[in-house]
Amino acid sequence: MRRHLPTLLLLVVLLGFLALALSFMVSAWRGSTAHMSVHGWVALVLGVVFSVLVGCGLMGLMFYSSRRGYDERASGEAQRRDDA
Repeated sequence: MRRHLPTLLLLVVLLGFLALALSFMVSAWRGSTAHMSVHGWVALVLGVVFSVLVGCGLMGLMFYSSRRGYDERASGEAQRRDDA
């Protein structure tokens, strides 16, 4: 139990921050009188979809690079230059 205490404490603190952020978000949403037009919703949806696609594409490239060995070759070159 003593080994897991720092992890448990970190988890409690992070969940507390998440709860605080969510409560702020809900109170700001309810207190707002702004209304978004159809064009605003379309722009929001397109922005979210595009951001998710870019994030997935970059993660895919990272995994592809790691599996093909490009990362090891790049770090090997830097290591040889440092040794010289």
